[in-house]
Amino acid sequence: MTDLGPWDRIGLDRLGDLFAAVRAPWWVAGGYAVELAVGRPFREHGDVDVLALRSSLDELRQALPGWDLHAADPPGTLRPWPVTEALPAEVHDVFCRRTPSSPWSFQLMVDDTDGETWLFRRDHRVRRPVASLSGPASRPGLPVLAPEVQLLYKSGVGGGAGPRPKDEQDLDHLGPLLDGGQRAWLVDALTLLEPSHPWVSRIEGPGTS
Repeated sequence: MTDLGPWDRIGLDRLGDLFAAVRAPWWVAGGYAVELAVGRPFREHGDVDVLALRSSLDELRQALPGWDLHAADPPGTLRPWPVTEALPAEVHDVFCRRTPSSPWSFQLMVDDTDGETWLFRRDHRVRRPVASLSGPASRPGLPVLAPEVQLLYKSGVGGGAGPRPKDEQDLDHLGPLLDGGQRAWLVDALTLLEPSHPWVSRIEGPGTS
């Protein structure tokens, strides 16, 4: 993705207000999901990520009347996403700003489903019920992606960019807080996709080192 231009990250409370009437599932994702799971800030964030399901995009978009939305056509070319167009199946990222002259406010990361089952974007062999994607609530009205799912994305398996230095930092802070079930799910997913991934041994143990 080329330089997107300036950001003015939407506040998380404002994000919750924006989607307060949306009944379809959505989750705070990315670095803020890690921070909310950890319970305190520990690094800077460049943007705000929201995980959405392709099946829920119409409802989410109704909560954004007048907003300027751009689809990221692979391999990363931004272009306006008209209201009348269904998001193409190959597009998994939508960038959102209030007007065409405004800085970007947040990014929608779009995942697919099979019925009520969520599919890991990079390899559909990894899947789980949509109902299990929410992590512990840290703020009313602000759903957060399950920490083990967020760390799977941050691991870079399946062709992702990570683990980057900030992803390693996120694992250092969040990994020790995973419970046994979360740890087992993440290890199973990593082992399935990349058995030699360095995070496997770190997560299998009592800590992250």
